[in-house]
Order: sequence, then C-alpha cells, then structure tokens
Amino acid sequence: MAKKGKGSAKPTLAELSALEQINLNAAGLDVGDDEIWACVPVGGAEVSVRSFPTFTADLHQLADWLAECKVTTIAMEATGVYWIALFEILEDHGFEVYVVNPRYLKNVAAQKTDVLDCQWIQQLHTYGLLRPSFQPPEQIAALRAVVRQRDMLVRYRAAHIQHMQKALQLMNLKLTNVLSDITGMTGMLILRAIVAGEHNPKVLAQYRDPGCKKSEEEIAKSLEGNYRREHLFALKQALQLYETYGAQIRACDDELAAMYNAIDTVDSDIKPPKPKSGKRRKNQAHFDVASELYRVVGVDLTQIDGIDALTAQKVLVEIGWDMSRWRSVKHFTAWLRISPRKKVSGGKVLGRTSNKTQNPATQALRVAAQSLARSSSALGAFYRRIKARHGAQQAVAATAHKLARIIYAMLKNRTPYVDPGPDYYEKRYRDRTIRALEQKAAKFGLQLVPTTSVS
Repeated sequence: MAKKGKGSAKPTLAELSALEQINLNAAGLDVGDDEIWACVPVGGAEVSVRSFPTFTADLHQLADWLAECKVTTIAMEATGVYWIALFEILEDHGFEVYVVNPRYLKNVAAQKTDVLDCQWIQQLHTYGLLRPSFQPPEQIAALRAVVRQRDMLVRYRAAHIQHMQKALQLMNLKLTNVLSDITGMTGMLILRAIVAGEHNPKVLAQYRDPGCKKSEEEIAKSLEGNYRREHLFALKQALQLYETYGAQIRACDDELAAMYNAIDTVDSDIKPPKPKSGKRRKNQAHFDVASELYRVVGVDLTQIDGIDALTAQKVLVEIGWDMSRWRSVKHFTAWLRISPRKKVSGGKVLGRTSNKTQNPATQALRVAAQSLARSSSALGAFYRRIKARHGAQQAVAATAHKLARIIYAMLKNRTPYVDPGPDYYEKRYRDRTIRALEQKAAKFGLQLVPTTSVS
C-alpha cells in the first residue's frame, strides 16, 4: 500500500461564524489636542466620519451631532489628558462612554491616520471587543484630583530642600551634619534667622529646640562658614519656595477636609480609629485623615500593618470603596497589575511575572510592602519568608498582592483586620510541610511519629 504524500490529506477545517454586532449605535473617537475625529455607523448620517476642533463649544457641537446620528455608546482612546473634558461633556449629554486603554486598540498593519483610527475604534466597539477602563464616581474623582495635586506639591517641595542643602554646603555650613532634618523645628528657626541677616554662630545655636540631640556648641561649630551674598540669596529663594509649597499643601488639606465633609457618612459597627496625638510628622495631613476615611468608608484600613492614613487615602481615591465593580478579588488584583501572570508555550511555563504599571494605588501598596521588612507582624513575617526564598523584588510584589487582597475583603465585607501575629505564616508553613511529609511517607507504607523534645 503506497504512502500518501504529505499534502494529499485534506485538513479538517473548523466552522467559523462571523462576529455578532453588539453595539449597533456605536461611535468611535480619535482624540487629539487640536482636533477630534468621529466615526458613526454608515447610514446614520450623510457623512460617517467628521472632524471637530477641541474648543468647548465644538465639543458640545460634537455631542449634538452624535445625538442626531442616533449614537448611544461611544468609545475613545485614553490619550494623555485630552479625553477628560470630552468625557465629562459626553457623559452630561447622556452617552455611555468607554475610555479604553491604548494597548487594547492596536491597529491592523496599515498606514496610521486619524481617520483610520476612529474607524477602527468604531468597528471594535460595534462588535463589543472593547472594555472600558475603570472610572470612579464624581466625588471620588474630585478627591483623587486633589490628592494627586498634593502629592505633586510634596515632590516639588522636596527638591527645594536639596537646594537649601546645596546653598549651605557652598557656604561650608555643616548644619546637615548635626541635624538629621534641616526642615525640623531647630533647622527652620536657624534658616529663617540666617536669611534675616543673623550670621553669628553662637546666636544661631540658641535657636536649638530642647528635644534636639546635639548641643549648642556642636550646632554653633557647624554654623561657622563663609556667608557669601550670592549663596545667601539662593538660600533665601529656596527657603521661600519651600514655605510656599508648604502653604499650598496646607490648602490642599483644607480642600480635602471640605470634600470629605460633603460625603455622606456610612453606618458601621466597626470600632473607629483612635485619633493620633503628639507631634505631626512631615508631609502628614493637617486633619485627621484616618477618621474621615472611616466615616465615609466604614472600615479602618490603617489597622493593616504598613498602611498609614496617607497610604489608605491614596489607595481609596484610586479604587473607590465599591468593590462590586470587580467580580472577584482576582479581577481586582489583576486590575492593579500585582497578580502574577503565567506565560505558557508548548505546554511549558516560561515564567511568572506581573505587568508594569504606573497606577498610584499599586505604587502605594508596593511602598507599604517595603515598610514591612522589619515589622513584628504576620505580614512582616510573610515578607521576610518570601524574601529569603525568592529575593526582595518578589517579596515586595507578593506582599503588595496580599495587602490588596486584605483591602478588598475589608471593603467588600465591611470587616475589620486583626493581625494574627508573626508566627501565623510560620505555623501554616510548618503544617504544610508536615502534611507533605505524611503523604510521602504513606506512599512507602510508613507513618510519621512525633517525638517529644528532651530538655
């Protein structure tokens, strides 16, 4: 019997059905700084693709034209910040707006133009192939904007601390050698006196706060230098800018406090956090953030080790406190991009990594995870165990993932967090190891017998 050639057998073909058009009244927008290209279904208007300028009046005209074309749902790419004003106007006109991540809008291999982009977006949206990005409610979006503004001011203010340190070094004033923070009580009094014209080291040392560890003699010795005019001018400007940013940060805190007061209180049976007393740390808010978050959310996230009030605020204004937007905790951690993704090819696992992201909530959770390195808590023990086995990078990712799961459970179930103790994960690891050994011994017909320790 002769063998058949390689190409003689006909391959079995799968029956492919055409994609179903789900959004029949869908429009696609390509948003830019100068103009917006809009594509509507063919037949909905005399011209299915039009361009509009980006002035506010033109955005309203675009919304009216889409309404005339019987459009009910719109998809557009999240390009910079250009989409925000258009998104708000279209929502006010009653449209269902999809703001889509650009990575989900990869075009086919063709010449890229704005016209092709808006047509491609409209086509994908018609077949229901686009997923909208998470958009928080209006009140939370307003809080998020002010919190991000505050974080930006804190970063800018930090740069002027370096400018002050540089001016002091140019004058050979070794104030940074005797003070751990020149923006503390003692440092600020001395800097203001220097800018005001006082250059006598002994007089400047008298501004020492009683709580300062260094003596007046050590501080006076560090303030002997060359008070040149140009360096004093640079120090003066840096100090003024530092204090200006401090005043703007205080204004952000006042605005946030007013916004929280406008949000309704959530009834909760969980014990509210105790207001912290004592000296306020630098960069901390000028009002009780933890109590305000508890009042509007119903749980106290600062109970979690590594999560302080500002971290809790940064996370909540990014994710909101309605966990029903995510079907499960796995969807939530995947949205944060801190859940491991398994790459499989040919039946083999090539690696497990998490995607890079600039999500502020994810970054805050990673910073919180790093702070647990020496914590005497269950989360601290978990971090150290993962670090010993896989390294610091994997420990930060795994601990941030666990923090996200805890936050999801607290917000979804309105339950408090109770630290099980530093021995919790060690005990679970010991129990898993013993079970594995018992199963292995049973395969050989053996049995593990515990022994009593002899003192």
